[in-house]
Amino acid sequence: MNKLCLTFFFSFSISILHAQSISFQEHKELGDVHWIRDYDTALQNAKAEDKAVLILFQEVPGCSTCRNYGNNVLTHPLIVETIENFFVPLTIFNNKKGKDLEVLRQYNEPTWNNPVVRIVNASGKDIVKRVNGNYSKLGLIDAMMEAIIQSGHLVPDYLDLLYQEFSGNSEECYLSMYCFWTGEKEIAKLPGVISTQAGFMNGKEVVKVQYNKNKTSPKKLKSKAAKKNCGDDIYLKNNGYRIDRESKYYLRHSDLQYIPMTITQATKVNSALGAKEDPLHYLSPQQIAWYKEIKSQNNSKELTHYVEVDFRKAWNDFKR
Repeated sequence: MNKLCLTFFFSFSISILHAQSISFQEHKELGDVHWIRDYDTALQNAKAEDKAVLILFQEVPGCSTCRNYGNNVLTHPLIVETIENFFVPLTIFNNKKGKDLEVLRQYNEPTWNNPVVRIVNASGKDIVKRVNGNYSKLGLIDAMMEAIIQSGHLVPDYLDLLYQEFSGNSEECYLSMYCFWTGEKEIAKLPGVISTQAGFMNGKEVVKVQYNKNKTSPKKLKSKAAKKNCGDDIYLKNNGYRIDRESKYYLRHSDLQYIPMTITQATKVNSALGAKEDPLHYLSPQQIAWYKEIKSQNNSKELTHYVEVDFRKAWNDFKR
């Protein structure tokens, strides 16, 4: 894991302590992020912590688009963690007067508008293009990744994997081989692969592969997998596929099985474990903290594994 990620992990709470913050518990339009509500304080924190400010211009209470943005985008655990670790989170209500209206006028933002995100430096100047009209997870992730780079930092691997997962360019195929556990380990390393899963189809062991069609193709995948003895045949359609009960074999035999992960994270972590490589750089600071806590307490017998479990469900279950 990058040292920069650790630095941000231990410093993100400073912003929250410096000013009154609000979150999902009060307004669904704001998701789970703990937002600062004072512009000047946000800029001061940004300067002190060497961070950019992520400003959400939002209607509160808001329309269905505003609520959906809060519920669907601003509650994703890894998006929330990125906002709170790498940025100073500030929200400006676009349907209020007073200081909110002053900031709206300063940035020439319309009142009573759908969500807009701007990422600015400690002087209040934009460092990336204004996010407007794109209410997807990918739109926000893309802006945050660019802002992290513009700020001179490294994009954490977990955020890059999340971008790949939501890229919207994915398709599926199935590769047959002699051992799907080996196949999952090897195929996960191939360029353009988003996720893998071990299972059975047509009487054979297969690996179900989700891939980015803009970066690879079934023909390329088969050719490269064959060099690893993991690409005997390829199938483009599901013909009675069923998952193996020990899909993600190497992950299932590690204490990391108890950590909620996205499907892409689980794929890469499983592959790293199979190759005896360090898997932790694929995880967020919160996930790493949970893993270290589990290792230190040695209480894995009391825990639930989250391999192949819906990420949002697993995350919420773990927190409880």
